[in-house]
Amino acid sequence: MKITLKKSLIGSKKDQIATALSLGLKKVGDVTEQPNNAQTLGKLKKIGHLVEVTEA
Repeated sequence: MKITLKKSLIGSKKDQIATALSLGLKKVGDVTEQPNNAQTLGKLKKIGHLVEVTEA
């Protein structure tokens, strides 16, 4: 799945920032390709309001 950071991490909680960084998302517009598994879905649940997900 393709994940795009749509909103800034400024003002987000530290754990949400750490989750975004673990996915490889640092600044708005960054795109990363991740496998569709339970670990990735758990991360997306935490920062779902900051990202846009498309199936690759």
